[in-house]
Amino acid sequence: MGPSGSGKSTFFNMVGGLDKPTEGKVYIDEVDVAQLDAYELAWLRCRKIGYIFQSFNLIPVMTALENVTLPMVFAGLTSDEARDKGMELLGKVGLGERYSHKPYELSGGQQQRVAVARALANDPAVVLADEPTGNLDLRTGTEIIELLKEMNENSGVTVISATHDHKMLSVSDRVVWIKDGQVDHVRKREELDIEVTQVEGE
Repeated sequence: MGPSGSGKSTFFNMVGGLDKPTEGKVYIDEVDVAQLDAYELAWLRCRKIGYIFQSFNLIPVMTALENVTLPMVFAGLTSDEARDKGMELLGKVGLGERYSHKPYELSGGQQQRVAVARALANDPAVVLADEPTGNLDLRTGTEIIELLKEMNENSGVTVISATHDHKMLSVSDRVVWIKDGQVDHVRKREELDIEVTQVEGE
């Protein structure tokens, strides 16, 4: 967590292999990311890292299924393998019956669910979620947070989220505050006094 300009995006870029740290090292699956060449970095980003964006970043002319399976195509899966896995992932995020819909036919929450499924396409070790609830209403944002929690628990994937949304605190194992490009402090969830806004009607 941290205000705009604090360094969250730079941190994400280093974890994602887009930037190299000026100090320290970034390891993913015991590999020092800064030591990889361009080809190895592309392989790492395709197979070890999933991305979820605030603005969804779905391809408008593609269906939900096509958006989810695109990373699989880049990774070399056959069309049949990609389709089967894509349908399975859409089912997991509750959109199995919406596989043929294009983004403009889906609500914001549904588009973000497609983005979550796409992030899991190649069984990544790490998912980087950049303000995943930023463009969603309270109820839908809460649903996406719960979905990310389930993804972590059921798939064993590490989820790193940059956010201003305090609702994320209740499902985070650790919270890192970044200030002026530096880690200001780190707290475990049990060390925080968290009050999460309840969804209206619950």
